[in-house]
Amino acid sequence: MSSEPAAAPGDRAETLLDFPDNRLLIELCGGFDAHLVQVEQALGVHIMRRGNVLALHGEPAARARAAEALRALYARLEQGRPVAPGDVDAALRFGAEPADPARPKSESQLEMFAGGRLEIRTRKKTVEPRSTAQRDYARALFEKELVFGLGPAGTGKTYLAVAVAVAMFLEGRVDRIILSRPAVEAGERLGFLPGDMKEKIDPYMQPLYDALNDLIPAKQVQRHMEERKIEIAPLAFMRGRTLANAFVVLDEAQNTTEMQMKMFLTRMGEGARMAVTGDLSQIDLPRGVNSGLRQATRVLSGIEAIGFARFTSADVVRHPLVAKIIDAYDADRGPPAPAGRT
Repeated sequence: MSSEPAAAPGDRAETLLDFPDNRLLIELCGGFDAHLVQVEQALGVHIMRRGNVLALHGEPAARARAAEALRALYARLEQGRPVAPGDVDAALRFGAEPADPARPKSESQLEMFAGGRLEIRTRKKTVEPRSTAQRDYARALFEKELVFGLGPAGTGKTYLAVAVAVAMFLEGRVDRIILSRPAVEAGERLGFLPGDMKEKIDPYMQPLYDALNDLIPAKQVQRHMEERKIEIAPLAFMRGRTLANAFVVLDEAQNTTEMQMKMFLTRMGEGARMAVTGDLSQIDLPRGVNSGLRQATRVLSGIEAIGFARFTSADVVRHPLVAKIIDAYDADRGPPAPAGRT
């Protein structure tokens, strides 16, 4: 694969990228050239295909970023790994600049597409952390017994934690997976939902079911749940238990009270792993009730054996608009919340 600039009228020159494997080039372009359109819309360039050559037109900086992303994605295909729209978005956003200007960039983000990178293997798919923050978080989940993942929605905090839990369970490093959430109503009333307690709680726990079913075949999930090797339960059900040889994920932890958080953390038994995830900008506790997650990050920050991963909107891996929505809300944030909500 090679590239070269070609003269063109004015300062809008042309960059040529030569991809020798036509089969891989077809995958790189995507169905109906959807991946190329994604690059064009993101960077304001125009891409034309001439046989095995892609011709990039546009401003020099935009052409350079597009070329960098396309080379990285082609290298990914050469390694036998697929390219999806999310991978294109990751190459465009994480390959061009640090995810967070305040976070030093020790190495090129394009190392994420090189061999030997961190991968989380499960029964149904291989999960690949995309940003530096995600990679550091996943590595901490494998290496440390207790890890806090803090940041906005869409940054992969819960999904990566569940993926690591599944990977360690399949490898036999833990005997059970326990997924939990505090049953706090986000502007709605669970009591008015039909059915018994389990039927009322299940819709609130659905994101955890979704993550599991995305990583393990549904029939296996059901069998493991019947055998109590996988549990999904509200945080209140953790009281009085000692959780040994289990990978425990506490999601939406910003909605724990201080006593609930202490209760949960002290459930840790021999051979246990814990991941605590939450977004401190979305606390749904009643006014006057302090967040246990906020207190825990302050009280435990000096313990070296505990991992803390902090994400920003730049680490969002959902639809690109999610990052813009988060930034817009942050910019429009009003006066500080009352003391009870900190």
